[in-house]
Amino acid sequence: MGLFTTNRDLNVPPDRVDLEVNASALGQRVEEVELRLDAFLGRHLSWRSRTSIQGLVKDGFVLIDASTPALPQGTGKLTRERRPSRRVRHGTRVVVLIPPEQQLPAPEGPTGELDILHEDADCVAVDKPAGLAVHPSGRHVNDTLIQRVHGHYRASHLDHGIAPRLCHRLDRETSGIVLVAKNPAAHAALSRQFQERSLEKEYLAIVSGTPQRDSGVIDAPIGPARTSAVRLKMCVAIDGVECRTDWRVVRRHQELTLLACRLHTGRQHQIRVHLASIGLPIVGDKLYGLDEEYFVKHAEGCLNEDDYSRLQLRHQGLHNHRLVFRSPASGASVEVISPLPTHLREFLAEREWSDD
Repeated sequence: MGLFTTNRDLNVPPDRVDLEVNASALGQRVEEVELRLDAFLGRHLSWRSRTSIQGLVKDGFVLIDASTPALPQGTGKLTRERRPSRRVRHGTRVVVLIPPEQQLPAPEGPTGELDILHEDADCVAVDKPAGLAVHPSGRHVNDTLIQRVHGHYRASHLDHGIAPRLCHRLDRETSGIVLVAKNPAAHAALSRQFQERSLEKEYLAIVSGTPQRDSGVIDAPIGPARTSAVRLKMCVAIDGVECRTDWRVVRRHQELTLLACRLHTGRQHQIRVHLASIGLPIVGDKLYGLDEEYFVKHAEGCLNEDDYSRLQLRHQGLHNHRLVFRSPASGASVEVISPLPTHLREFLAEREWSDD
Protein backbone atom coordinates (compact mmCIF):
# COMPACT_ATOMS: atom_id res chain seq x y z
CA MET A 1 0.00 0.00 0.00
CA GLY A 2 1.41 3.39 -0.94
CA LEU A 3 1.99 6.17 1.53
CA PHE A 4 -0.35 8.59 -0.23
CA THR A 5 -3.19 8.41 -2.74
CA THR A 6 -1.85 8.16 -6.28
CA ASN A 7 -3.00 11.52 -7.62
CA ARG A 8 -2.24 13.63 -4.55
CA ASP A 9 -0.75 17.09 -5.13
CA LEU A 10 2.70 16.79 -3.56
CA ASN A 11 2.71 20.52 -2.77
CA VAL A 12 -0.27 20.13 -0.42
CA PRO A 13 -0.03 18.34 2.95
CA PRO A 14 -2.74 15.65 2.89
CA ASP A 15 -6.10 15.66 4.70
CA ARG A 16 -5.95 11.85 4.90
CA VAL A 17 -2.93 9.57 5.10
CA ASP A 18 -3.14 5.82 4.48
CA LEU A 19 -0.35 3.73 5.99
CA GLU A 20 0.54 0.13 6.57
CA VAL A 21 3.00 -1.22 9.13
CA ASN A 22 5.67 -3.02 7.12
CA ALA A 23 8.50 -5.07 8.60
CA SER A 24 10.79 -4.57 5.60
CA ALA A 25 10.46 -0.78 5.76
CA LEU A 26 11.30 -0.94 9.48
CA GLY A 27 14.29 -3.20 8.89
CA GLN A 28 12.88 -5.92 11.17
CA ARG A 29 11.61 -9.46 10.90
CA VAL A 30 7.82 -9.81 10.73
CA GLU A 31 7.58 -11.44 14.14
CA GLU A 32 9.68 -8.67 15.75
CA VAL A 33 7.46 -5.78 14.72
CA GLU A 34 5.55 -4.32 17.65
CA LEU A 35 5.70 -0.56 18.21
CA ARG A 36 3.61 2.20 19.67
CA LEU A 37 1.02 3.75 17.38
CA ASP A 38 2.27 7.31 18.00
CA ALA A 39 5.88 6.26 17.33
CA PHE A 40 4.84 4.62 14.05
CA LEU A 41 2.91 7.71 12.97
CA GLY A 42 5.85 9.93 13.88
CA ARG A 43 7.93 8.12 11.24
CA HIS A 44 5.49 9.16 8.52
CA LEU A 45 3.94 12.49 9.52
CA SER A 46 7.20 14.43 9.45
CA TRP A 47 5.44 17.80 9.47
CA ARG A 48 3.75 17.10 12.83
CA SER A 49 5.16 17.00 16.38
CA ARG A 50 4.85 13.92 18.63
CA THR A 51 2.45 15.84 20.90
CA SER A 52 0.29 16.81 17.92
CA ILE A 53 0.17 13.20 16.74
CA GLN A 54 -0.88 12.01 20.18
CA GLY A 55 -3.63 14.64 20.14
CA LEU A 56 -4.94 13.35 16.82
CA VAL A 57 -5.11 9.83 18.23
CA LYS A 58 -6.85 10.85 21.46
CA ASP A 59 -9.33 13.01 19.55
CA GLY A 60 -10.39 10.08 17.38
CA PHE A 61 -8.78 11.00 14.06
CA VAL A 62 -6.86 7.72 13.71
CA LEU A 63 -8.44 4.49 12.44
CA ILE A 64 -6.74 1.10 12.42
CA ASP A 65 -7.39 -2.36 11.06
CA ALA A 66 -5.25 -4.27 13.53
CA SER A 67 -3.32 -7.33 12.48
CA THR A 68 -2.65 -10.23 14.85
CA PRO A 69 -0.66 -13.44 14.46
CA ALA A 70 -3.98 -15.12 13.60
CA LEU A 71 -5.06 -12.32 11.23
CA PRO A 72 -1.79 -11.00 9.73
CA GLN A 73 -3.62 -8.70 7.28
CA GLY A 74 -6.35 -7.55 9.68
CA THR A 75 -10.10 -7.99 9.36
CA GLY A 76 -10.67 -5.45 6.60
CA LYS A 77 -12.66 -3.24 8.97
CA LEU A 78 -11.32 0.08 10.27
CA THR A 79 -12.03 1.04 13.88
CA ARG A 80 -11.23 4.23 15.77
CA GLU A 81 -8.21 4.02 18.07
CA ARG A 82 -7.73 6.63 20.82
CA ARG A 83 -4.68 5.17 22.59
CA PRO A 84 -1.31 6.59 21.44
CA SER A 85 0.41 3.71 23.26
CA ARG A 86 -1.52 1.03 21.30
CA ARG A 87 0.94 -1.52 19.87
CA VAL A 88 0.77 -2.23 16.16
CA ARG A 89 2.22 -5.18 14.24
CA HIS A 90 3.30 -5.96 10.70
CA GLY A 91 0.31 -5.75 8.36
CA THR A 92 -1.72 -3.30 10.44
CA ARG A 93 -3.44 -0.69 8.32
CA VAL A 94 -3.54 2.83 9.78
CA VAL A 95 -5.57 5.75 8.44
CA VAL A 96 -5.05 9.29 9.74
CA LEU A 97 -7.73 11.92 9.15
CA ILE A 98 -6.25 15.41 9.41
CA PRO A 99 -8.98 17.77 10.71
CA PRO A 100 -9.57 20.88 8.54
CA GLU A 101 -8.46 23.33 11.23
CA GLN A 102 -5.09 21.55 11.49
CA GLN A 103 -4.38 21.19 7.79
CA LEU A 104 -1.47 23.26 6.58
CA PRO A 105 -2.19 25.51 3.60
CA ALA A 106 -0.51 24.95 0.27
CA PRO A 107 2.35 27.41 -0.35
CA GLU A 108 1.15 30.74 -1.69
CA GLY A 109 2.88 31.42 -4.98
CA PRO A 110 5.81 29.49 -6.47
CA THR A 111 8.42 27.85 -4.26
CA GLY A 112 12.12 28.65 -4.59
CA GLU A 113 14.69 26.68 -6.53
CA LEU A 114 16.06 23.36 -5.31
CA ASP A 115 19.84 22.88 -5.29
CA ILE A 116 20.51 19.14 -5.70
CA LEU A 117 23.92 17.87 -4.56
CA HIS A 118 23.35 14.14 -5.09
CA GLU A 119 20.52 11.98 -6.38
CA ASP A 120 19.93 8.29 -6.94
CA ALA A 121 16.94 5.95 -7.03
CA ASP A 122 16.51 5.97 -3.24
CA CYS A 123 17.38 9.44 -2.04
CA VAL A 124 18.26 13.02 -2.88
CA ALA A 125 20.69 15.27 -0.98
CA VAL A 126 19.81 18.94 -1.29
CA ASP A 127 21.54 22.16 -0.24
CA LYS A 128 19.38 24.10 2.20
CA PRO A 129 19.96 27.86 2.32
CA ALA A 130 20.13 29.60 5.70
CA GLY A 131 16.78 31.00 6.80
CA LEU A 132 14.67 28.32 5.08
CA ALA A 133 12.57 26.03 7.29
CA VAL A 134 12.84 22.33 6.43
CA HIS A 135 9.09 21.68 6.80
CA PRO A 136 5.89 23.69 7.40
CA SER A 137 5.26 24.66 11.02
CA GLY A 138 4.08 27.67 12.96
CA ARG A 139 4.67 30.85 10.96
CA HIS A 140 6.68 29.04 8.29
CA VAL A 141 4.12 27.38 6.02
CA ASN A 142 5.19 28.79 2.65
CA ASP A 143 8.20 27.73 0.59
CA THR A 144 9.79 25.25 2.99
CA LEU A 145 12.51 22.83 1.92
CA ILE A 146 10.24 19.77 1.79
CA GLN A 147 7.75 21.74 -0.32
CA ARG A 148 10.57 22.58 -2.73
CA VAL A 149 11.45 18.89 -2.96
CA HIS A 150 7.82 17.93 -3.60
CA GLY A 151 7.41 20.73 -6.12
CA HIS A 152 10.56 19.69 -7.98
CA TYR A 153 9.33 16.16 -8.65
CA ARG A 154 5.82 17.29 -9.49
CA ALA A 155 7.05 19.94 -11.94
CA SER A 156 9.41 17.41 -13.54
CA HIS A 157 6.59 14.84 -13.83
CA LEU A 158 8.79 12.47 -11.84
CA ASP A 159 6.51 12.18 -8.81
CA HIS A 160 5.04 8.75 -9.62
CA GLY A 161 6.01 6.38 -6.83
CA ILE A 162 8.03 9.03 -4.97
CA ALA A 163 7.01 10.04 -1.44
CA PRO A 164 9.80 12.36 -0.23
CA ARG A 165 10.54 12.20 3.49
CA LEU A 166 13.20 13.96 5.53
CA CYS A 167 15.83 11.67 7.06
CA HIS A 168 16.99 14.37 9.48
CA ARG A 169 16.55 18.09 10.03
CA LEU A 170 18.56 21.29 10.22
CA ASP A 171 17.72 24.39 12.21
CA ARG A 172 16.13 27.06 10.05
CA GLU A 173 19.19 29.30 10.53
CA THR A 174 21.66 26.56 9.53
CA SER A 175 22.63 25.98 5.89
CA GLY A 176 23.88 22.88 4.11
CA ILE A 177 23.12 19.26 3.32
CA VAL A 178 19.71 17.72 4.01
CA LEU A 179 19.11 14.10 3.04
CA VAL A 180 15.64 13.15 1.76
CA ALA A 181 14.45 9.58 1.11
CA LYS A 182 12.28 8.85 -1.92
CA ASN A 183 10.45 5.81 -0.54
CA PRO A 184 9.60 4.28 2.86
CA ALA A 185 12.21 1.51 2.65
CA ALA A 186 15.00 3.98 1.89
CA HIS A 187 13.76 6.24 4.68
CA ALA A 188 13.93 3.37 7.17
CA ALA A 189 17.44 2.38 6.06
CA LEU A 190 18.83 5.92 6.09
CA SER A 191 17.11 6.88 9.34
CA ARG A 192 18.63 3.79 10.93
CA GLN A 193 22.10 5.04 9.95
CA PHE A 194 21.42 8.32 11.73
CA GLN A 195 20.11 6.47 14.79
CA GLU A 196 23.07 4.07 14.85
CA ARG A 197 25.53 6.94 14.25
CA SER A 198 27.16 4.96 11.45
CA LEU A 199 27.42 7.88 9.02
CA GLU A 200 29.85 10.81 9.03
CA LYS A 201 28.65 14.40 9.57
CA GLU A 202 30.96 17.40 9.37
CA TYR A 203 29.93 21.03 9.82
CA LEU A 204 31.82 24.26 9.28
CA ALA A 205 31.35 26.89 11.99
CA ILE A 206 32.52 30.50 12.22
CA VAL A 207 33.02 31.23 15.91
CA SER A 208 33.88 34.20 18.09
CA GLY A 209 37.17 33.65 19.89
CA THR A 210 40.44 31.86 19.17
CA PRO A 211 41.12 28.48 20.78
CA GLN A 212 44.62 27.86 22.13
CA ARG A 213 44.77 24.39 20.60
CA ASP A 214 44.27 23.37 16.98
CA SER A 215 41.78 20.60 17.78
CA GLY A 216 39.77 19.17 20.61
CA VAL A 217 36.91 16.97 21.77
CA ILE A 218 33.81 18.17 23.62
CA ASP A 219 32.29 15.22 25.45
CA ALA A 220 29.53 16.78 27.55
CA PRO A 221 25.86 15.86 28.10
CA ILE A 222 23.14 18.25 26.93
CA GLY A 223 19.75 18.95 28.49
CA PRO A 224 17.11 21.69 28.71
CA ALA A 225 18.25 25.10 29.95
CA ARG A 226 15.63 25.32 32.69
CA THR A 227 16.58 28.85 33.79
CA SER A 228 16.17 30.27 30.29
CA ALA A 229 13.12 32.23 29.17
CA VAL A 230 13.36 30.37 25.83
CA ARG A 231 11.68 26.96 26.14
CA LEU A 232 13.70 25.22 23.43
CA LYS A 233 17.11 26.38 24.68
CA MET A 234 19.57 23.64 25.67
CA CYS A 235 22.72 23.67 27.80
CA VAL A 236 25.47 21.39 29.07
CA ALA A 237 23.82 19.51 31.94
CA ILE A 238 25.04 16.73 34.21
CA ASP A 239 21.70 14.92 33.90
CA GLY A 240 21.49 15.45 30.13
CA VAL A 241 21.97 13.00 27.26
CA GLU A 242 25.43 12.04 26.09
CA CYS A 243 26.92 14.17 23.31
CA ARG A 244 30.29 14.30 21.62
CA THR A 245 31.64 16.84 19.15
CA ASP A 246 35.16 16.79 17.65
CA TRP A 247 36.52 20.09 16.36
CA ARG A 248 39.60 21.31 14.53
CA VAL A 249 40.80 24.72 13.39
CA VAL A 250 40.56 25.38 9.66
CA ARG A 251 41.61 29.03 9.75
CA ARG A 252 42.18 31.80 12.28
CA HIS A 253 41.65 35.53 11.97
CA GLN A 254 42.00 38.00 14.84
CA GLU A 255 39.02 37.32 17.14
CA LEU A 256 37.28 34.81 14.85
CA THR A 257 37.99 31.19 13.91
CA LEU A 258 36.69 28.84 11.23
CA LEU A 259 36.21 25.36 12.69
CA ALA A 260 35.37 21.98 11.21
CA CYS A 261 33.13 20.03 13.61
CA ARG A 262 32.38 16.33 13.42
CA LEU A 263 29.28 15.03 15.21
CA HIS A 264 29.30 11.64 16.91
CA THR A 265 25.77 12.21 18.20
CA GLY A 266 22.94 14.29 16.76
CA ARG A 267 21.26 16.15 19.60
CA GLN A 268 19.22 19.33 19.20
CA HIS A 269 21.51 22.37 18.91
CA GLN A 270 24.51 20.15 19.76
CA ILE A 271 27.29 22.07 17.99
CA ARG A 272 25.89 25.42 19.06
CA VAL A 273 25.66 24.39 22.72
CA HIS A 274 29.03 22.64 22.81
CA LEU A 275 30.98 25.46 21.18
CA ALA A 276 29.32 28.10 23.35
CA SER A 277 30.17 26.02 26.44
CA ILE A 278 33.91 26.34 25.74
CA GLY A 279 33.74 30.05 25.00
CA LEU A 280 33.51 29.77 21.20
CA PRO A 281 29.91 30.79 20.32
CA ILE A 282 28.91 30.69 16.66
CA VAL A 283 28.83 34.11 15.03
CA GLY A 284 25.27 35.26 14.41
CA ASP A 285 23.72 32.71 16.80
CA LYS A 286 20.76 34.55 18.29
CA LEU A 287 20.17 32.00 21.07
CA TYR A 288 23.62 30.88 22.23
CA GLY A 289 25.68 33.88 21.14
CA LEU A 290 25.66 37.40 22.58
CA ASP A 291 22.34 37.19 24.44
CA GLU A 292 19.19 35.10 24.09
CA GLU A 293 17.24 38.37 23.94
CA TYR A 294 18.22 38.50 20.24
CA PHE A 295 16.35 35.22 19.74
CA VAL A 296 13.27 36.62 21.48
CA LYS A 297 13.38 39.80 19.40
CA HIS A 298 13.81 37.76 16.21
CA ALA A 299 10.83 35.56 17.10
CA GLU A 300 8.77 38.72 17.58
CA GLY A 301 10.04 40.24 14.32
CA CYS A 302 11.71 43.10 16.18
CA LEU A 303 15.39 42.78 15.20
CA ASN A 304 16.73 45.98 13.63
CA GLU A 305 19.87 46.75 11.62
CA ASP A 306 21.80 47.73 14.76
CA ASP A 307 21.03 44.28 16.18
CA TYR A 308 22.23 42.57 13.02
CA SER A 309 25.37 44.70 13.08
CA ARG A 310 26.18 43.44 16.57
CA LEU A 311 25.37 39.87 15.57
CA GLN A 312 27.65 40.31 12.48
CA LEU A 313 25.65 37.78 10.43
CA ARG A 314 21.92 37.76 9.64
CA HIS A 315 21.95 33.96 9.95
CA GLN A 316 24.26 31.95 12.18
CA GLY A 317 27.60 30.90 10.73
CA LEU A 318 26.94 27.15 10.80
CA HIS A 319 26.95 25.01 7.65
CA ASN A 320 26.42 21.26 7.16
CA HIS A 321 29.41 20.74 4.90
CA ARG A 322 29.94 16.99 4.50
CA LEU A 323 27.83 13.85 4.83
CA VAL A 324 28.93 10.27 4.20
CA PHE A 325 26.33 7.48 4.25
CA ARG A 326 25.73 4.01 2.83
CA SER A 327 23.49 3.57 -0.19
CA PRO A 328 20.30 1.73 0.87
CA ALA A 329 20.40 -0.27 -2.38
CA SER A 330 24.07 -1.21 -2.80
CA GLY A 331 25.64 -0.55 0.58
CA ALA A 332 28.32 1.53 -1.14
CA SER A 333 29.67 4.61 0.59
CA VAL A 334 28.27 7.92 -0.72
CA GLU A 335 30.00 11.22 0.07
CA VAL A 336 28.14 14.52 -0.36
CA ILE A 337 29.93 17.88 -0.10
CA SER A 338 28.32 21.31 0.17
CA PRO A 339 30.66 24.31 -0.16
CA LEU A 340 30.23 27.30 2.12
CA PRO A 341 27.35 29.48 0.88
CA THR A 342 28.01 32.86 -0.68
CA HIS A 343 27.10 34.96 2.38
CA LEU A 344 29.60 33.08 4.56
CA ARG A 345 32.35 33.16 1.91
CA GLU A 346 31.85 36.91 1.58
CA PHE A 347 31.97 37.31 5.36
CA LEU A 348 35.32 35.50 5.42
CA ALA A 349 36.65 37.37 2.38
CA GLU A 350 35.95 40.72 4.06
CA ARG A 351 38.38 39.63 6.77
CA GLU A 352 41.07 38.69 4.25
CA TRP A 353 40.42 35.00 4.61
CA SER A 354 40.41 32.57 1.73
CA ASP A 355 38.44 29.34 1.51
CA ASP A 356 41.18 27.15 0.07
